[in-house]
Amino acid sequence: MNEQPILAIIGGSGIYQMPDLENVEVIDVSTPFGKPSAPIVCGTIEGKPIAFLARHGEGHRFSPSEVNYRANIYALKSLGVEQIVSISAVGSLREDYAPGELVVPDGIFDFTRNRKRTFFEGNCVVHISVADPFCNQLSEQLMHAIQTTGAAVHRGGTIITIEGPRFSTRSESNVFRSWGMSIIGMTTSPEAFLAREAEMCYAVMAHVTDYDVWHISETPVTVEQVIQVLNRNTAIAQQAVRNLLRNLQTTRTCGCGSALANAFITRKDMVPLETRQRLGLLIEKYFQER
Repeated sequence: MNEQPILAIIGGSGIYQMPDLENVEVIDVSTPFGKPSAPIVCGTIEGKPIAFLARHGEGHRFSPSEVNYRANIYALKSLGVEQIVSISAVGSLREDYAPGELVVPDGIFDFTRNRKRTFFEGNCVVHISVADPFCNQLSEQLMHAIQTTGAAVHRGGTIITIEGPRFSTRSESNVFRSWGMSIIGMTTSPEAFLAREAEMCYAVMAHVTDYDVWHISETPVTVEQVIQVLNRNTAIAQQAVRNLLRNLQTTRTCGCGSALANAFITRKDMVPLETRQRLGLLIEKYFQER
C-alpha cells in the first residue's frame, strides 16, 4: 500500500465500487476474525488516499446477518484507517424524509438478534460508551459535503437496524414509527459499535429508497425500487465523497480515538496472553501504559 488511507468508504446495497478511484491497489487482508467481505480497494480521489470495502462482498453475496462486521472493521483498522463513512440504503419511517433524499443520522436503535457485537471476548471485557454512536465531527463534515452537492439532506434522526434479510411487516413498521424511529436499515448495527471499539470515527450517508411498508399511499418496498433510487443517487454519493475529501479534518478533536481509555473492566493482568495478542491492534497501547 502506497499511502495510509485517510478515509474508508463502506459501500452497501447498490454501491459496490468507487469508479472515481485512481492509482488503484487491491489488498487482500486477513484478520483474527476471519476474512472481510471483499478485498479492500485502495486508491486516490482528489489526490487523497482512500480505501473502499464492499460490505456485502463482490456481487452482493452476503446477507446483512452474514456480513463479517468484525473482520471488516478490523481489516480497515489494520490499514491505518481512522475515519469511516458508511453508505447505506434505508427506508423512511417519516413523511418528511422522502425517497431520493439523504440522511446523516445521529442515533441508533439496535433491533438485531444474531450478530457478533463486540471484539472483546476471551476474558477481556470492556463496556464502551455509545450514547452518541456516530462521530459528530465526521458527521458534520459529511453533512456539509452532501449539502454542497445540492441534494436534499437531513441531519439527525434515529436509524433502527433490523435483522433482515426480509423487509418489515406493516405491523412492525408502524410500531417502529410509534417508537420515534426515523429510518430503517439492516447493517448499521453492529458496524457502528465495532468502529467505536476500534476507536475509529464513523458516520452514515443514508440514502432513502422507500417509505418501508407503513405508507398507505405508496407500494411496499421492493429490491427493484431500492436499486433504482441508489442508481440515481450514485453520482450524489461520489460527489459528496469528493467534497468530503477536499476538506476532511485528519486531526481528530473528537473522543473516538480514545474510546477504550476508560472502558476496560477486566483487570489487565488477568487478560490472557492469547487474547492480548489477538486484540493487540486495538488494545496494546493501553497495556503498555501499565
